[in-house]
Amino acid sequence: MATINKCDLAIVGGGLSGALIALAVAARHPQCDVRLIEGDDTIGGRHVWSFFGADVGEAERALLAPIVDHAWPSYDVRFPSHARTLAQSYYSVRSDRLDAHVRAALPRRAIMTGRQVVACSATAVILAEGDRLNAGAVIDARGPADLSLLDCGWQKFVGHELPVAGGHGIERPLVMDATVVQDDGYRFVYLLPFSDDRLLVEDTYYSDTPALDRALLTRRIGDYAAARGWQVGEPLHREQGVLPVVMGGDFARYWRSGGAKVAKAGARAGLFHPTTGYSLPDAARLATLIAAQRDLSGAALHDVTHDHAARAWAARRFYRMLDLMLFKAADPDQRYRVLERFYRLSPSLVARFYAARSTAFDKLRVLSGRPPVPIGRAITALAGAAA
Repeated sequence: MATINKCDLAIVGGGLSGALIALAVAARHPQCDVRLIEGDDTIGGRHVWSFFGADVGEAERALLAPIVDHAWPSYDVRFPSHARTLAQSYYSVRSDRLDAHVRAALPRRAIMTGRQVVACSATAVILAEGDRLNAGAVIDARGPADLSLLDCGWQKFVGHELPVAGGHGIERPLVMDATVVQDDGYRFVYLLPFSDDRLLVEDTYYSDTPALDRALLTRRIGDYAAARGWQVGEPLHREQGVLPVVMGGDFARYWRSGGAKVAKAGARAGLFHPTTGYSLPDAARLATLIAAQRDLSGAALHDVTHDHAARAWAARRFYRMLDLMLFKAADPDQRYRVLERFYRLSPSLVARFYAARSTAFDKLRVLSGRPPVPIGRAITALAGAAA
């Protein structure tokens, strides 16, 4: 028999963004009756998220501190003609730690895992069993809306956390190893050393298509480990993903496609870095913004999340223009040259780029000089961005 329940705030989607909102609101408004609704049995799925230290401010850092699993003071990049260590902090969050912290921080009634959502409005959630949850406000954080309304390339990857007998010798994250054979666009391997004998290896592509050949990428991870001389065991953790790299599109239509007049978060709100696909900094910023509101009604939170996402979309036009150059001007097997050139720039510029806070001078510096792509195509891409 269907039941009707009530709460103050219902968050649909227990991924990273939804979980951070629940944590931030519960901490700032302990009297607020929050529900975090997730179709899976765990919060956060099975993922590793990472961010640079400069990506977040003091309030976001405080929110993230309990769930940070690993931290490093620097990271490396490697390209065919350039390698570099950048003295900038780098952090990772694992979904199992996020799940444990959410369960410790929130009342048991607040966590509704294993519940499928059929539909939601600004003030109600309908569950698959026919149950209805009435709420003062609903935030939809279930993942992307209609991506066909955006002009996208794709960042796709398969990652394995591997035990390495005798150790792997990697001291800090290798954020991009582009010395590998280029295929299906810009290809690089990403390494996170979790301990002396355990590390995450991701085979990653900036590709024109979202098609993901998991078997091929799994073999390439094994080949990469063998080439490094690592004796690896069965993966301790597997993950894969296909993230949009946005070159343009209609933000207003994209927002409406995720539900009219419903507050949104995460990819459903279009809140991720257009070039890197990183979502954690935006998720933390939105969570702290929502928690700072006095009016937590459905209408008020719709306006807050919409206006925040719209401002971010407008402010990030520069990054979408660079994505156009990467995907439309560069030959797929030469895309690495764009990143190789970028990583010769100042560390502070690189940090602001990842934080989506590039200054006017940064933008001029990125675009100055001879582009590492055919000039005619670069001009065409720039003209398309200006249209």
